[in-house]
Amino acid sequence: MSDKQDTELALNQTLDSVKTTWQKFQKPFITGLLAGAVVVGGWFAYQTYIQQPKEAKASEALFKAEQYFAVDSSALVLNGDGQYKGVLNVINNFSGTKAANLAHYYAGVSYLKLGDFNNAIKYLKDFSTDAQQIQLLATGCLGDALAETNKKEDAVAAYKKAATSFEKDEANSSEYLFRAALLLETMGKSTDALALYQSLKTKFPKTEKGSQVDKYIYRLSIEKNDFTAE
Repeated sequence: MSDKQDTELALNQTLDSVKTTWQKFQKPFITGLLAGAVVVGGWFAYQTYIQQPKEAKASEALFKAEQYFAVDSSALVLNGDGQYKGVLNVINNFSGTKAANLAHYYAGVSYLKLGDFNNAIKYLKDFSTDAQQIQLLATGCLGDALAETNKKEDAVAAYKKAATSFEKDEANSSEYLFRAALLLETMGKSTDALALYQSLKTKFPKTEKGSQVDKYIYRLSIEKNDFTAE
């Protein structure tokens, strides 16, 4: 048999093998493709016909509460005014939407302003966002609520997290760093408090808290004198 015939025979055998292999696996392969198409198609259908309308309704339901939030009408933010429902309704009826997530922030801050600190903690802990400045404020408010319930260690952690989450907002970052330091000082942790005061001075010297922090640093830095009368 010539080399040419040998090559043709080998090629035919290879083609037959590929054909056999394809016939063996084509059904599960096609089944897998169809299953993937069903999943993708189902996802798009869900987004288009269920999730998007739900998001639209949730945003509409949240609109009036946002207006009340802007003017500090906390009770109306939470429960509505009779005609418009509040953020608690949005949370309960539109879970999984962006509006419901934002409603947790409005609820947490509103409860904080009303002095209901446990509910403030509950709703603020359930809120998260990629908007760093809003997350800074939410974490700072969580720190306030924790401090009010005497959970001081947790409050310090929340303040420190808020202060470092979006340092471009120097006013709020410096404020929460100061609150963390001051709370540590009241807890008797002077060394830790001093470190945060010094960090505040270094990072945010042009802010209101940065311009005032020297007196706190001085108070914790000076050595005790010997002039106290016995």
